[in-house]
Amino acid sequence: MPQLRISEAAALLGVSDDTVRRMVDSGRLASGTDDAGRRTVEGAELAAVAQELAHPAAVGTIGAASARNRMRGIITAITKDTVMAKVEMQCGPFRITSLLSRDSVDELGLEVGSVAVASVKSTHVVVEVPA
Repeated sequence: MPQLRISEAAALLGVSDDTVRRMVDSGRLASGTDDAGRRTVEGAELAAVAQELAHPAAVGTIGAASARNRMRGIITAITKDTVMAKVEMQCGPFRITSLLSRDSVDELGLEVGSVAVASVKSTHVVVEVPA
């Protein structure tokens, strides 16, 4: 089982090291020690807590669609040229960038501060392992 240091676990959860220590002290996360004597948590347990803590905003009613990955968020930036536009959204801890036509942005009435739903459908998703 992968073991992660407290600081790594905190970074992955988006919380402070002290918060992870409190989770360990309260029994929410089991801990161990690595070869250097530092406290660690099990990767599988951390994944379960991460899923518990992830509270994506409800998407709401959508008509029929083939995309399965939807994230509700707020538009943080829009860059338009004569034909295309780049829309940036913050969906919880995730930053989503979409390139679409300027006409689509205008027709949808998108502007910074608007709430929108990012629908992601991809036949190619790259999964990487950090060094």
